[in-house]
Amino acid sequence: MKKIIVMLFSLLSLLSISASVVIPQKLLLEDMKPVLQKAKTYEKFKVIYARKAVPGEIIKTYTADGYETQNTAGEGDFVVKNTTDAKEMYILTKEKFEKRYKYMKKLDSKWNIYQPVGKVKAVKVDSALTKKLGVNGIDFSIETSWGEEMTVKKGDLLVSPLDYSEVYRIANKEFYETYRPEK
Repeated sequence: MKKIIVMLFSLLSLLSISASVVIPQKLLLEDMKPVLQKAKTYEKFKVIYARKAVPGEIIKTYTADGYETQNTAGEGDFVVKNTTDAKEMYILTKEKFEKRYKYMKKLDSKWNIYQPVGKVKAVKVDSALTKKLGVNGIDFSIETSWGEEMTVKKGDLLVSPLDYSEVYRIANKEFYETYRPEK
């Protein structure tokens, strides 16, 4: 009996610790694609700073509302620093980076300035969306395209490039600092 009580207590502890749901990228893409196809298109308008990443370098992304995710750089990747108040940084593969940014000029010995050229579809995370995703009233995260966990909060935006190759989160404040409806 004592063993059963200890096991139940352990199980309850695990359940309370893992109250956060993580939605796998593949499932997220399936669920979000029809929603995103009907969503508004936005263009990134604010320049970014970027540099070549050092393979193995770990970049942790922090927005105005805290920790978002992390990524480890591979060969040829770029580190991007947004010109928002939070100056959040993240890693992009060379392929994604070249699709989304155009070189403008050198900033200093470390960073270059790039103009965004990509567009995204975006949907605000609200009660209707969390209900559709099956996480209504529960804190949740998504699996990124690189396999890490990314925090999502109500009011944030779930976005995808126009090819619907991935879905990721942009925090509300940073989204509206860098994106505007397509002209």
